[in-house]
Amino acid sequence: MFVDGNISSVAKRLGLIKVGEEKISYHNSTNSIATPFSDDMMQIIVVKDARPAPVTPIWRDLLSLFMKLGFIALAAVILFTFFFGLLRYQDPYMTPAIKDGDLVVFYRITSYGYLPQDVVAIEYEGNTHVRRVVATGGDIVDIADGDLKVNGAIQQEPAIHHKTEQYLEGVEFPLTVPEGHVFVLGDVRDNATDSRVYGCVRIEDTKGKVMTVLRRRNI
Repeated sequence: MFVDGNISSVAKRLGLIKVGEEKISYHNSTNSIATPFSDDMMQIIVVKDARPAPVTPIWRDLLSLFMKLGFIALAAVILFTFFFGLLRYQDPYMTPAIKDGDLVVFYRITSYGYLPQDVVAIEYEGNTHVRRVVATGGDIVDIADGDLKVNGAIQQEPAIHHKTEQYLEGVEFPLTVPEGHVFVLGDVRDNATDSRVYGCVRIEDTKGKVMTVLRRRNI
């Protein structure tokens, strides 16, 4: 059996074999080439690439790392500029759902509107409030005898542990929520600054819907 011509030419270029009149025979190993120097002697020559593997410079690895970190930072800036917002909640009127000091993540896209029980971020007199939607456009809201009524039905709110009272200097009830507006209340109804003070809120004036809360833990 004879050596393939490609292997023979490689061996010749590497200077590993000399081609004489004798035939170049193929050894049993696929990595070896044999040339007969006499009738009773055979020399085995192993064709082997001894060149070391290329080493990537460390500055290229660092450049690749910084490019990846920069891409991640850019993506985070875009997400939290146009799609999401982050704020530190700073009043006690949504306890226990949201506590003073918690980080609140909200979704900025408000074109879909809100549903009752959604929690939204609102700007009022330079402060950002987080309040719960209790009524939307077209609903009739009334507060009487410590109860919240929407469209004549007393609202069952198991998470609310305070009576809902009107404010003497607040809005008058009953009221109808205009289309494109929401009526919001704090979960802690005593003294909370909410729609009983500033009335119904235009959806386009809200900052967005709260998606999650990152709870601060005292250390």
